[in-house]
Formats: sequence, C-alpha cells, structure tokens
Amino acid sequence: MKKGTHSLFPCMLGMVILCVIFTGCTLARIKEPLTMTGTYFDTVIQLQVWDADEEILEHCKNLCRKYENLFSAEIESSDIGRINQAEGKPVSVSSETAELIQLGIHYGELSDGKFDITVLSASELWNFHDGKKVIPDQKVLKEAVSHIDYKNIQVDGTTVTMKDPKCRIDLGGIAKGYIADLLKEYLEKEGIEHATINLGGNVLTIGTKPDGSDYKIGIQKPFAADGEVLEVLSVHDRSVVSSGDYERYFEKDGVIYHHILDPQSGWPVQNDLDQVTILSDSSADGDALSTTCYVLGLEKGMKLIQEMDDVEAIFVTKDGEIHRSY
Repeated sequence: MKKGTHSLFPCMLGMVILCVIFTGCTLARIKEPLTMTGTYFDTVIQLQVWDADEEILEHCKNLCRKYENLFSAEIESSDIGRINQAEGKPVSVSSETAELIQLGIHYGELSDGKFDITVLSASELWNFHDGKKVIPDQKVLKEAVSHIDYKNIQVDGTTVTMKDPKCRIDLGGIAKGYIADLLKEYLEKEGIEHATINLGGNVLTIGTKPDGSDYKIGIQKPFAADGEVLEVLSVHDRSVVSSGDYERYFEKDGVIYHHILDPQSGWPVQNDLDQVTILSDSSADGDALSTTCYVLGLEKGMKLIQEMDDVEAIFVTKDGEIHRSY
C-alpha cells in the first residue's frame, strides 16, 4: 500500500526518546512480561517479552554483545574497526556485517548520497558531548568530506575493500534498526508472539499486546526539556524510529549545530525540519529512512516516502506543524 555521525555509536547516544506506554486494566490480569535492560551500543536498551524464559533473554543479551563487537567503529577489533584501519586492503567480515554494509550502500543509492555510511571522517570532527561548542576547521572538514563516498565500498561476498584508503565506515545510522530486526527474528523463532524491542529509541514491536490491543508508542516533542510527548502512535508488529536536530546538538551564536550531517558538506543539515518519524515493517529501513528523510527535507522526504510501499512518515517542521504521509 503506497502512502500519501560517530560510533555505534555516538549518533545513538541522543536518539529520540520513544517510549512504550502500557495502559488499561486488562493487562494487569495478564502474566507480566520478562524485562531485559542493559547498556549496549552506547545506549540503554530494553526488551519486554511475554511467555519467555530467562534463557531467551540471556541469548538476546549475547546477541547484543555480538553485534556491538561486529559493528562498532570504536572497537578496533570489530569488523568495522578492522575495515577502517586496513587502509584499502581487503578485510574478511561476518555475513551480518557484509549484509548491513550492503544495506547501507542501498540507502546511499536510494538517497543519491544523502545517506552515506562513510561519513565518519567528518562526523568525528564534531563533538556534541562535552559542551565545548567547537566548530571544525574549514580546511580540515573539507579534506574529510573528500573521503565521504559510499561508492568507495566494494563488497565481494564477505570481503570488504575500501577503494579510498582514507574512506571509513560508520554504521550508526542504520545498525540499531538492523540489530532490532535480528532480535525480532530470533524471538519469533522461539515462538514469541508479544514483545517490544527498544534500542535507545528504535522501537520494534512483535505482534500485539497479549490482550490483542495495539502498543502505544510516544514520540518526544522536539526540544522539550521534560521529555513531553508530541504524539502517541498505536502500532502492532511495526517499527517506529525518529531522528531530529534536538537529539545531540549545541547552540553557538544563535545557531544550532546538530549531529545529522550532510555528507556532501560535512555540516549539520539546515532545513525546515525538527524531526522525522518512520513507521515500517523493518526497523533497519526505519532507521535509515528517518535520517535520509531528515536530510532531504519535508518536500523531497515526503515524496520519497510516498513512492515506497508499507512505509509511513510523520514530519515535524520548525514551526511546530505536523505533516503525515498518510
């Protein structure tokens, strides 16, 4: 149905707060879910799973550790760390890493380079953590941007080669969604029919609540200091992912500098948007599309979503207006 920047992960640190809201008395009479909470990928994650045992949740923890140690650009021994240090030499990686890189390349092609997993050389020059509000040197940033191009990535089976030795990968804009999808796949193989997977703001649901009702997912209002909810979505068996300029940013001389960079300039995107929320079946798709559509802006982002099947979007412009693709 068609509808009308630098670790795995620094851009994850400030991801939009999406909360799963449980309401009503019916659930109180249903067996409580088992909950797993932990810190992986530099963010707090939480799984709530009905009709599961501790062994299943422990395996989910192990999967999170596994994928962090494969995909993190900050772990030197990870697949991505080894690619980034190889200076253009071929690197053998896991099948999951190869698949995720290929997916990143796909979104690079789909967005005409507005989504680019080789943005690390520029994103590492920006610091949104310590409050120093330092803007990168223009010449240094320009040099970094010259090495941003997903077309420099060559994937042959599970061997990855960078055609530009200084071109480096950061999967932070898509990895959490991909990992959420893999967790869902595992849980469904174990017979789980009701669960929520919240990877620091990437929310993926399995089925409905045990009573058959939808999950309620709250979307944070941009720049709301108290975490005020802008809108509550009713979803089942869907992913909800948001991206925005209020996730990680600093303000200097009246200008907001945020972590969503334009790969073609290395500068924070300046457009009419504060937030994009994507509803999709695949959380990896939602992860990549939320960033892509933010970079594209309202008009081009809306056009892209309306050309896609089974994907919906909510755009919030800087004047506070909400624009839906459905």
